[in-house]
Amino acid sequence: MSDCCNTKKESVQIGELAEILKIISEPNRLKILCLLKSGTKCVCEVQKMLGLKQNLVSHHLKILMDANLIVFDKDGQWRHYSLNKANLEKHRDIFNKFLT
Repeated sequence: MSDCCNTKKESVQIGELAEILKIISEPNRLKILCLLKSGTKCVCEVQKMLGLKQNLVSHHLKILMDANLIVFDKDGQWRHYSLNKANLEKHRDIFNKFLT
């Protein structure tokens, strides 16, 4: 048996990674993350770029926020969403640890 995945810490990391992979396996959420790579966007910009209804975009943004994959800044009534780069890098590193 491999030395990989035998510790409690590694089991927790695998569980966290599996949850993140479930979340981003939804194509629209992955597209939103891709759009945010180029910078901060408001809901209306994401909606226009993806051709989705505002309530569906908001739903996906909430799921990504709850997973701590994106963050927002509030400017009056507007929310501007961006990637949570530190958290995404953490998940990338865990992914690489187990799968490369």
